Amino acid sequence: MSAAPLIRTATLDDEDALGRLDRDTWSTLHAVMPRPRPPYEPFYSERFGPRDHLVAELAGRPVGYIRLGFPTPLACNAHVRQILGLAVAEEARGAGVGRALLRAVREEARRQGARRITLRVLGHNTPARRLYESEGFVVEGVLPGEFLLDGAYVDDILMGCAL
Repeated sequence: MSAAPLIRTATLDDEDALGRLDRDTWSTLHAVMPRPRPPYEPFYSERFGPRDHLVAELAGRPVGYIRLGFPTPLACNAHVRQILGLAVAEEARGAGVGRALLRAVREEARRQGARRITLRVLGHNTPARRLYESEGFVVEGVLPGEFLLDGAYVDDILMGCAL
């Protein structure tokens, strides 16, 4: 069996690798934004920096990340965190990387004092939905036909769980 991924907080030095990973894993299975084209935007932004990302490493190189943030800027919603991005390199899929990132981000959300964690997933992304459900997330809402992707209307599924 392969080694478990190392999960750590991202650093400034991870920006290029995470940007490449994000572009390499782009798909309408999970992305609603158009495919990135050069010149590429920086991976980190004013809104999301290294502190907002956990990185999964296998054999010393980043093979996945998860982004954690606030669903809104409202003080009355500050007890909730939202997963705002998750990517796993194709060659690392099936090795427990996504599961390890989800478990680590739940711990990080708890450490930050959150009581709930939420996410949004496209209805046709069955592998991600199964993973989330297996980790305790439940469907809390459905926005039917919210996105038109590759000529088909796709539901936006809202999921969450208590911490």
